[in-house]
Amino acid sequence: MAERKRREKLSQRFIALSAVVPGLKKVTSRTDKASVLGDAVEYLKRLQEKVKYLEDRVSKRNVEAAVLVKRSQLCAGQGGQSLPEIEARVCEKAVLIKIHCENRKGVLVKALSEIEKLHLRVMNTSVVPFSGSSLDITVVTQMEEGFSMTAKDLVKKLNSAFRQFMR
Repeated sequence: MAERKRREKLSQRFIALSAVVPGLKKVTSRTDKASVLGDAVEYLKRLQEKVKYLEDRVSKRNVEAAVLVKRSQLCAGQGGQSLPEIEARVCEKAVLIKIHCENRKGVLVKALSEIEKLHLRVMNTSVVPFSGSSLDITVVTQMEEGFSMTAKDLVKKLNSAFRQFMR
């Protein structure tokens, strides 16, 4: 009786294994269980190789970031904000730019114009009003031929352009 329960439990486990491993034939009493185990081992090895490959790709990604934030006078809603606050992240050919600035007429157009002058192609833009007097601008870009700045240089250049515009 105990041996019958053990075999039944083993059969159930083989059925469960065949359900989660793609490409395995449905396990029956006549199926060669050693073949099922061999196929499952090969599948797990392929998964391990794929995980290693993906981990290697992620570790080789070079992400550079720079942030310019001046919080010395940050007083929400009182007009004493020291703006703009600019952040840039560079990963391969993609550049993510986040700008927190005063809400002025033409500020978005100016920001996008300055970004394009730096040989960055705008892929996506998001603008969210924040506390009535400021904007959060997020721009996803792709590097074009001629772009050769670090994230830190990009932030400095954008900050300089914003300061001139906000005067």
